[in-house]
Amino acid sequence: MPNPSHPRDRFDSLPEDSGRVGAHRAENPHMSGWLVFTWAAVATVVLVGIGIFGTLVASGKITLGPSPSATVAAAPSVTPVIDTSYNVLVLNATGQAGLAASVKAKVEAAGWKADNVQAGDAGTTGFAKTTVYYALPADEGAAQGLANAIGGAEVAQSDAYQPTANPDAKQLTIVVGMDRANGGSATPKK
Repeated sequence: MPNPSHPRDRFDSLPEDSGRVGAHRAENPHMSGWLVFTWAAVATVVLVGIGIFGTLVASGKITLGPSPSATVAAAPSVTPVIDTSYNVLVLNATGQAGLAASVKAKVEAAGWKADNVQAGDAGTTGFAKTTVYYALPADEGAAQGLANAIGGAEVAQSDAYQPTANPDAKQLTIVVGMDRANGGSATPKK
């Protein structure tokens, strides 16, 4: 030990094995480096998890409450009616001769006057399903009634078959399809 330049006092004569004496500002020796690392890792995982969850909530991939469900309004049910005030045009789109005339006979048997029912060939052949076309939503019930009267057919809205000479005339158009060719007949719709 070096020779001290100050005079000796009672503190210089302490025994060597007496333990710690005085104020010590060093880290607690019981706090190991692994414990600090473990707490830091847990805090990191928690913060990253909160960040991922927050991002998923913000982007809408996770919802915290029940999501509002869209209510689907039931399509209004249309009651089929036989309304003989409509003119009916029957077009054969199969290429098989005589189908338009046989469907015209069914329409007349359902109550339409022969003068109000016209039959002819369509501009194309190979039409898949017999369909009754109507122009306005108010005509759907009459189209359903006509479809049932001919033994069943599809029903669709289209203004493609409206008469050009008198666009205000009430008309339903039946396009006879391949489902009626070669003796086939459609079954009535329920």
